[in-house]
Amino acid sequence: MSKRLYIKTYGCQMNVYDSERISDTMKTLGYRAANEMADADLIVLNTCHIREKAAEKIYSELGRIRAIKADRSRAGKKTIVAVAGCVAQAEGAEIVRRAPVVDIVVGPQSFQNLTHLVFRAEQEGRHVIDTSFPADGKFEQLPKIRAPKSCTAFLTVQEGCDKFCTFCVVPYTRGVEYSRTPEELIVEARGLIENGVQELTLLGQNVNAYHGKAEDGSTWTLANLLDRLAQFPGLKRLRYTTSHPNDMTDDLIDAHRNNPKLMPYLHLPFQSGSDRILAAMNRKHTVEEYCAIIRRLRNARPDIALSTDVIVGFPGETDEEFNATMKLIEDIGFAQAYSFKYSSRPGTPAAAMENHVPEEVKAERLAKLQSLLSAQQSAFNAACVGSQVPVLFERPGREQGQLVGRSPYLQAVHVDDCLAHTNAIVDVVISGASRNSLTGVIKKTPALASCKE
Repeated sequence: MSKRLYIKTYGCQMNVYDSERISDTMKTLGYRAANEMADADLIVLNTCHIREKAAEKIYSELGRIRAIKADRSRAGKKTIVAVAGCVAQAEGAEIVRRAPVVDIVVGPQSFQNLTHLVFRAEQEGRHVIDTSFPADGKFEQLPKIRAPKSCTAFLTVQEGCDKFCTFCVVPYTRGVEYSRTPEELIVEARGLIENGVQELTLLGQNVNAYHGKAEDGSTWTLANLLDRLAQFPGLKRLRYTTSHPNDMTDDLIDAHRNNPKLMPYLHLPFQSGSDRILAAMNRKHTVEEYCAIIRRLRNARPDIALSTDVIVGFPGETDEEFNATMKLIEDIGFAQAYSFKYSSRPGTPAAAMENHVPEEVKAERLAKLQSLLSAQQSAFNAACVGSQVPVLFERPGREQGQLVGRSPYLQAVHVDDCLAHTNAIVDVVISGASRNSLTGVIKKTPALASCKE
């Protein structure tokens, strides 16, 4: 009988990709997916260290897993528990000290070794820790064949970060910037497309810093890679995330004009509307430089929708500097955004700064910020009512007969129709909008007649 694997994924899209690759890797040892933790022979928590109190949330989850492991042990079943990802990298041996239920701790640059680590944990009966940054690329050791779960898929093209923003742990948990070769990415993409993937999202901590070395000695930019992937006839849509303003090169901006498969949606964090705070964050760009990029992008693709990240309450932030952030948001206008209160991360330069903003002030500023961002997102969605948009339907909805898909602007779109349209791009007339999603009606043509008729 196959062993069972349960993976709980926290955080970013890259962790989603990593979890899929962990699943692919463990298949070589006969592991298949479990629907519940209690049914799993191997439980993996693939963790993220970006959010506040991320580590404490993992320890709380491990408390619940301890009870599951004990119940299974009484039933004569062995359970291996692994903590993977960025919390594993940051906490290391501290995890097994605080939570002895954990058998394996493995960082995001070493999860390709999980089959070996599981074998060691089973055979040696002791805790196994691997938080190294191996010289050999992890991607070369992963299975070449992926089994996509839907018509959309993530593809990690770049990892790590050389920017060293003072608030961020990524350079310490993911390492320095590393770009995969164009050849291996083309092979992975081809396999996904041949198995039904119609939309690829290219991932990286700074994805637009991609600089892959090709076999002929040339260096590919992200724009080069997007152009090459667009040549696959079966691929209908391309996206990429997350980008840094300093790496929005001319050819990448031009790609938004010239590559018809590149969707008109871009996530480009600015973090603060104050040049002084940006300098303290070590962002290496100014407000005006960010605005200039936005003007060039909108000139290249007038219908582009923008998303961003914003931090409020960075050490020393004044009311005037917070108001400058609000003004920048009002001036640009965003279709979506992720906003956070600053929270210190041990070991980062910002954690040692003075003049930390009181929690109640941060909370008040975040509430004002989110109110503005919510209004902008609602307005963007409301403006779509009455328009016709192509929607890639990925899966059934929660309601009987409901379908859920994504517009070119990454909005969730719900329709009530037959499931025959799953995994297809279909024109939808938008009839309603909320802050988080759209509703619509599939435009009927002879080729798309309703299955109810």
